[in-house]
Amino acid sequence: MSGTMPLSKIVIVGGGSAGWMTAAALSNAVGSSIRIDLIESEAIGTVGVGEATIPPIRTFNQRLGIDEATFIRETHGSYKLGIEFVNWLRKGHSYFHPFGQYGAEFDWVPFYQYWMREHLAGHDVGEISDYCMAWAAARNGKFEPPMRDGRNIRSRHDYAYHFDAIAYAQFLRGYAEARGVTRHEGRVDSVVQDPETGFITSVATGDGRQFSGDLFIDCSGFRGLLIEGILATGYEDWSHWLPMDRAVAVPCEPSGPTLSYTRSTAHRAGWQWRIPLEHRTGNGHVYSSAYESAEDATRTLLDTLDGKPLADPKHLRFVTGMRKQVWSKNCVAIGLSAGFMEPLESTSLHLIQYGIMRLLAMLPDAGMSPLLAREYNALTRAEYERVRDFLILHYHATERDDSDFWTYVRTMPIPDSLSYKIAHFRRHGLIVSDERELFNNPSWIAVYLGQGIWPDRAPVLSELRDTIPVAERLRQVRSAIDEAAAAMPTHDDYLQRVRGS
Repeated sequence: MSGTMPLSKIVIVGGGSAGWMTAAALSNAVGSSIRIDLIESEAIGTVGVGEATIPPIRTFNQRLGIDEATFIRETHGSYKLGIEFVNWLRKGHSYFHPFGQYGAEFDWVPFYQYWMREHLAGHDVGEISDYCMAWAAARNGKFEPPMRDGRNIRSRHDYAYHFDAIAYAQFLRGYAEARGVTRHEGRVDSVVQDPETGFITSVATGDGRQFSGDLFIDCSGFRGLLIEGILATGYEDWSHWLPMDRAVAVPCEPSGPTLSYTRSTAHRAGWQWRIPLEHRTGNGHVYSSAYESAEDATRTLLDTLDGKPLADPKHLRFVTGMRKQVWSKNCVAIGLSAGFMEPLESTSLHLIQYGIMRLLAMLPDAGMSPLLAREYNALTRAEYERVRDFLILHYHATERDDSDFWTYVRTMPIPDSLSYKIAHFRRHGLIVSDERELFNNPSWIAVYLGQGIWPDRAPVLSELRDTIPVAERLRQVRSAIDEAAAAMPTHDDYLQRVRGS
């Protein structure tokens, strides 16, 4: 496998969201210049139990030229302005992680720093969420896309989607097949490697069909059929920081207005998601088997549904972490075969999208440059670690001491990278990040404050600019946000308009 010959064949092993997102993006990018085969077995099934996403999914769909209204209709989707966290800091407390910004800038000192200065000084300026366009809309059951005019307060929010993950995969299958991807029904049960290089040369299904390729993409889920089963790259276990290793999921009948946000409710040994779709509400309880039994977790989930169950509970097992190499030889793992971050911040599809976009940016020729693999692995690791630290923050920063689980996560050692970020915010009110962060400043502010981490002081410069009429500006921004939210259509009215019903 040397030289500069172009790729001629790509084989994707596995379907589901990872496989069909990969197939759709590749076929859109390379057209008919490379043959793309996808092998999947209906007998294996998929993990998809409903999906909440974050705003980058819109970029993915737009890059593929997918019309938003068509996407919403085909996937039974709804809109998402953020995540409400209930009982995380302590029982009875809640906060909102928004998509978008806080307030509106009126000086070159960031808005949140002025608000922080006033709040720490004891002035009556309300909560930071009072200055959030996304939360003002969400709490009032409203939705509309942000305006393009950055001077308008209605441009200060962002959004993502809730949708049926299985329907999304089927939608993308049609998209990819229309662009030349060939789907093959079957289960891969044997793999041939080059005896000298160890590169994969072909895979075969149980009925004897063989599929050769230059590049193999492992979308086989948790088992990592190629990346681990054949290439044995190893797995880095992060469950000592994120001990949730089980989930039980069940859909229920929708009830009441369709919320424009995901809800995450903390329980004794984990948390419960609520994802509103057009035709049902997705629910699941993520928990640690070291602290709770499957029976108790299922009972907790079923007892807290707000609608009639539509199916039997579905149980899942996982280990939070990532492959030590997600690109090895001529194989790239994407999706669950690359690693697993629990769904607390709806990053599952983003990590698939990230893997695909990085692969397209570094698409190799048939020589499979190890330099490309090295950079791909380094960037992927950095992305997973940044997401990991953000998730750990939710558990570690808590006042809860009502169970062994919460005592463990509250007192556990955490990565130095996260400790460093927390220290900066506690001492100086500053957000430490770089331009590659998936979760930008408003996300960290929401979780820091929502989880009870307060700075000792506001950033120094905000305290020195005492000629700025901060109190008046804060009142104006808050009033503008309330008026803008009141003028928006309800989420359900907007959905009806989009769906054409």
